[in-house]
Amino acid sequence: MTLRIGNASGFYGDRFDALREMLTGGELDVLTGDYLAELTMLILGRDRMKDPAAGYARTFLRQLEDCLGLAHERSVKIVTNAGGLNPAGLADAVRELAGRLGIPVRVAHVEGDDLTAAFPGSLAAHAYLGGFGIAECLSAGADIVVTGRVTDAALVTGPAAAHFGWRPTDHDRLAGAVVAGHVLECGTQATGGNYSFFGDGDVRRPGFPLAEIHEDGSCVITKHPGTGGFVDVGTVTAQLLYETGGARYAGPDVTARLDTVRLVQDGPDRVRIEGVRGEAPSPTLKVGRNRLGGFRNEVTFVLTGLGIEAKAALVREQMGDALARTPPADVRWELVRTDRADADTEETSSALLRLVVRDPDQATVGRALSGAAIELALASYPGFHVLAPPGKGAPYGVFEDVYVPQGAVNHVAVLHDGSRLSVIPAQDTLVLETLEEPPLPEPLPAGPARRAPLGLIAGARSGDKGGNANVGVWVRTDEAWGWLAHELTADRFRELLPESRPLKVVRHVLPGLRALNFVVEGILGEGVASQARFDPQAKALGEWLRSRHLDIPEVLL
Repeated sequence: MTLRIGNASGFYGDRFDALREMLTGGELDVLTGDYLAELTMLILGRDRMKDPAAGYARTFLRQLEDCLGLAHERSVKIVTNAGGLNPAGLADAVRELAGRLGIPVRVAHVEGDDLTAAFPGSLAAHAYLGGFGIAECLSAGADIVVTGRVTDAALVTGPAAAHFGWRPTDHDRLAGAVVAGHVLECGTQATGGNYSFFGDGDVRRPGFPLAEIHEDGSCVITKHPGTGGFVDVGTVTAQLLYETGGARYAGPDVTARLDTVRLVQDGPDRVRIEGVRGEAPSPTLKVGRNRLGGFRNEVTFVLTGLGIEAKAALVREQMGDALARTPPADVRWELVRTDRADADTEETSSALLRLVVRDPDQATVGRALSGAAIELALASYPGFHVLAPPGKGAPYGVFEDVYVPQGAVNHVAVLHDGSRLSVIPAQDTLVLETLEEPPLPEPLPAGPARRAPLGLIAGARSGDKGGNANVGVWVRTDEAWGWLAHELTADRFRELLPESRPLKVVRHVLPGLRALNFVVEGILGEGVASQARFDPQAKALGEWLRSRHLDIPEVLL
């Protein structure tokens, strides 16, 4: 007995037509949509400040208006976290839409994640719930289940638990579904999107992924026939490493052991995931807390031609007077050397000098500062201009992880008939501990080496978790793994990415995936919404690492 679960959204703003594509492209039992990220919760929180009836992903409603009839005709259940900060509001909106279209659907929702009142000063504070509230809604006959903040994988564990009758103590089965959910959650990242070896297939318009889940928790990751992109062991490995830490992948339902995952190519565009082991979940739940951190302003000076360093020094000294009058709490300068000598275009002859300021007071980073920058227009370095006029200063957000006991959250399934069913928190729990590093493979025998980019033999995928970033690196052969596991230590990682040198870098070894996962603590400051660096979500950190040169054995090249 197989349960086919597809995904039609990896973020708020993903491909609008994906819902229709997934419903018409092949067989499905359940269609999920993931709309929430750390930054999305902040955006929805600001929306709700303006309108208490808002707080959910309005895009989902527009997609559903086009596709609700299709889902009903094909008996496809829909499970989505598009409810955001207001799942009850979205559930009501879906009922109103279904009534207007004359389509008889049963709509349920899950609530209890909102802990904002318990964290004063928060714009939004929401616990990451598990999948058993979703399971209760589906078991009671819901056609559509709307949630707020659940783990991304819960969109898959919930339907699987309902379909197969899994209990909270079925740790291995639940862990298998968590791994499947983690692969599906980012949509086309599992089918060739954002993939290091994107030249291996046609990724101009990747299809969205689906998982064929079996009763024992194993699954096959695939996609609808005829859709773009491709599914192979590499694309699945890349997504498995995305935004993870060590071998223990913790969640509210189960802790999945990533070091037990086995991936097998099961035919064209089919990867079998098996062997996943699970452990009892942690006794605590993660709570994502978003708050306003203050105000931010930015100006980018364009420096062209000769004397780039001297021009940068001049404007920094001139702006120093304005900054000294009312010093912002945080001032950051960054000179980006995009210029080339003897360039044949003005743009490639230019470097960028970026000034970013932050402060709790909008006035401190606002007009006084931006006015000072513009006043230099005729009084600074030759060729003075900026990319865009600075504004009055915009608010920025801060994301923090906090933890509460599982029992501190009132997890409730609100069934389609309006009845409310409390979801019992996990009774069998296990405090999360770091695993000992597994044995490394035999090193590759010594031989001639050549200076070359790491990316010639290794793939990578990186992402953000609050203020931390992770970089997963993997190779495709045992020989390359024997070299990578010994060569790419945490110290070598710091050498290759100088930005990480003053920070704590933790390396996790995953031999079954021929992969290393590096967690760089604090590199993203106070999270994506604070925009602490050029790439605030660390999306390209892995590709930067791949571009760095090492002495690589010639036998691998």
